[in-house]
Amino acid sequence: MSVVLLIVFICVSYLIVRIGAIALEMTGMERSRARFQALSAFSGTGFTTREAELVVTHPRRRKIITYLMILGNAGIVSVIATFVLSLRQSGFRPSLNLVIIAASLFVLYRIASHQKFAKKLTNKIRETLREKLHFEKVHIEELLHQSEGYGVASVLIEKRSKIAGMSLADSGFKDRDLMVLSIERDEEVIPVPKAQNKIRIGDRLICYGKLENLKGLVASK
Repeated sequence: MSVVLLIVFICVSYLIVRIGAIALEMTGMERSRARFQALSAFSGTGFTTREAELVVTHPRRRKIITYLMILGNAGIVSVIATFVLSLRQSGFRPSLNLVIIAASLFVLYRIASHQKFAKKLTNKIRETLREKLHFEKVHIEELLHQSEGYGVASVLIEKRSKIAGMSLADSGFKDRDLMVLSIERDEEVIPVPKAQNKIRIGDRLICYGKLENLKGLVASK
């Protein structure tokens, strides 16, 4: 029974970190950074001064990180206690329990790393967060601000963005003096994308230009 509880705790912990990472990403945080922040908060390790500033100065991120830290403290204690209990459990040899745990973790890893499964899970979590917590449809994070309103920004394209499904040529970036420097899609980065490149839901665009023009262009329908 303890082995089953341990596996359940690990699955729930994975899901919590995943939800936290996607929630942080939906606030405008870059994907790999959001994953690192969520894991760091849940495990209570890994924060640097610069990374902490990205959270402290943003109310919604601060709230997400707080929940992750609380759940992480409770979850880690539960996992350790259940793991120790599983090794001492009567009726099974500790070595057999270790084999069962290791095999279960391997299966969980294979499922979690499966691209189609990960994509479906991510989309489902995004939809739930959007409906339940009323996250905005498009999220822009300013990465660099220059004079006269110009700068570099990261833009997350959501389902209702009016440029989703368009090519860069048809989307109006050029007409507004905006330049797309790169597109982050799943685990792939497309540097200096061509005019014929399509903008897909879930893409993160790194753009340069007047930030007010950018906000108007990528707004929801």
